[in-house]
Amino acid sequence: MERDSSSDEEDEVIHQKERNAPTSPSSFHFQSLTSRITSYFNFPFQKRYLFAILPLFAILLYYVIPDSHSLFSLSSVNVNLRHHQPEESQLRALYLLRQQQLGLLHALNSTSQTHTLKSLLSSQISLNSQIQQLLLSPYTPATSLHFGNAACGTVDQKLPERRTIEWKPKANKFLVAVCVSGQMSNHLMCLQKHMFFAALLNRVLVIPSSKVDYEYERVLDVEHMNKCIGGKVKAVISFQEFSSMRKNGKHEGKFLCYFSLPRPCCLDEEHLRKLKSLGLLSTNRPAAVWDEDARKPRKRSVEEVVSRFSRVEKEDVLAIGDVLDADVEEEWVMQAGGPLAHRCKTLIQPNRLIFLTAQRFIQTFLGRNFLALHFRRHDFLNFCNGKKPSCFYPIPQAANCILRVIERANAPLIYLSTDAAESEIRLLQSLLVREGRHVPLVKRPPRNSAEKWDALLYRHHIEGDPQVEAMLDKTICAMSSVFIGASGSTFTQDIRRLKKDWGSASLCDEYLCHGEEPNVVAEME
Repeated sequence: MERDSSSDEEDEVIHQKERNAPTSPSSFHFQSLTSRITSYFNFPFQKRYLFAILPLFAILLYYVIPDSHSLFSLSSVNVNLRHHQPEESQLRALYLLRQQQLGLLHALNSTSQTHTLKSLLSSQISLNSQIQQLLLSPYTPATSLHFGNAACGTVDQKLPERRTIEWKPKANKFLVAVCVSGQMSNHLMCLQKHMFFAALLNRVLVIPSSKVDYEYERVLDVEHMNKCIGGKVKAVISFQEFSSMRKNGKHEGKFLCYFSLPRPCCLDEEHLRKLKSLGLLSTNRPAAVWDEDARKPRKRSVEEVVSRFSRVEKEDVLAIGDVLDADVEEEWVMQAGGPLAHRCKTLIQPNRLIFLTAQRFIQTFLGRNFLALHFRRHDFLNFCNGKKPSCFYPIPQAANCILRVIERANAPLIYLSTDAAESEIRLLQSLLVREGRHVPLVKRPPRNSAEKWDALLYRHHIEGDPQVEAMLDKTICAMSSVFIGASGSTFTQDIRRLKKDWGSASLCDEYLCHGEEPNVVAEME
């Protein structure tokens, strides 16, 4: 999540000088053109890139300017445009520009492109948008809205082609989910994989107890999961429900670990004591089914998993430990809609109160077309600088990357989900200037009794819960037109999962400064 940039004020001064300068055929030189392109888009111009740029100008000149005598007279073209409806040639030019823009976006989103080519494509998309705006600016707002941000359409997830497995749990066989790594987003990904394992082993999934984990029922819609799966036996139950089903409160079972290292089931002594206090552990310590290191997981097949864990099929209660890093049919598990057969868009989604609150916030503050940004900062400096390349970007560079996405998405404002300090937010806001106007950064405001968008949370006494607040942020971001995420963040990954499952994933969704490296990286301690 590198690019040098001059200030927006300097750019505006340059643009004003260019607009006010007299134009003539003799002032149009190839050397001047290349230098302007190089300075404006800030990448080394090479002759081979000319082939990517010339088609834009050829289309513009051929279709838009009917009079060859006024070829370089911009003022005469503007007068003609402002006094007439769009001519067929102009509409044809717009159509071709739109087709080219879609092609460029498709190429930009291809992971096989090099960094230099990605920069070139991004520059051409921005230029393409400016030409479209120039062509449309003399006409009615309705005309402009027609073309709007169509370049950022939704991604076809091809859900009918989804590969699925039926989840048919046996009423007296349980898999107790154990998730201990990281924070809530990590636990949700772990829970999603537990659902897959439960389906493979034909077991009911037991959500972890709040005594050893988060209160999942506060943030997730468990009832929704069971409605989506269907069937006579509930596929997912709470730990409290599980306890009431076991005779005399005995729920001891078999702890058969997926991971053997760095510790069996990824459990430290504190978690072992907590699980034992719940009656889940006997005097025997957890044992692993194979040698598997969570730090270097091997790819495993469904057949391997079923073969190993079916050896304890007679056990009523089974726990396999934290499976966040398990690599079992990863593409299948992470596909849109997930690997399980169900009748909904997604199985794991926010509870109804959070979902409705997100909708009310969007209706109050954001409107339909908004860009969402997960701007992780607090603990990301050390985390990212420990990776190569780093994913922690200086504020000015991050602002340039965000502006490029705003240009493509044509969004009027940004919803900001961040842990950044106010000093960083203020600097970022000051740099987000488009067409002479600041692009607003919108955060959820403090509680105000005059505002009713968050009334449901207060009425049900879940306001102020950090996990509820985090899930609300995720939900708002997942409902955005376009989303910019933080590379390496499971919070971002969960938002992308929701957007993908809900069918709102955009062609313009990306990680912050994707394909770039920070233009400066501090040394490690």
